[in-house]
Amino acid sequence: MKSEPAVYGITDLETQHQTIWDGVRNYQARNFLKQMQLGDLAFFYHSNAEPPGIFGLMKIVETGIADPTQFDINSKYYDAKSTPASPRWTTVKVEFVEAFFQPISLSTLKEKFSADELLAVKKGNRLSVIPISKPVAKKMLALK
Repeated sequence: MKSEPAVYGITDLETQHQTIWDGVRNYQARNFLKQMQLGDLAFFYHSNAEPPGIFGLMKIVETGIADPTQFDINSKYYDAKSTPASPRWTTVKVEFVEAFFQPISLSTLKEKFSADELLAVKKGNRLSVIPISKPVAKKMLALK
């Protein structure tokens, strides 16, 4: 799950302990959020960081949440076609697990994984939420 550190970073999550992952406005990324289960672990990826990469780990603690920003007319994520009775955007709540001592940089991910193994290294990938298989996740955790 990707966020820019200037917007919301791993240190913000560490301080707050839990947050909802709001503002996702890509249907494919939203569908990946819908597939998440309680207790799943997620990597916290910082884009627009130096270096960009995985900076920590979080756990899914609640699923099926209607993203409240879709109903907030003052939010850049407002969606006039979405209603509380029929929300278009759902999300999850995450909980801080750990911040990595050293991030796993994007360049390291590109060295260790193919685009078939890890969508995050695929050229042109812009999704903020992507699934990772358990074998790939284990290999990634071994890099930290």
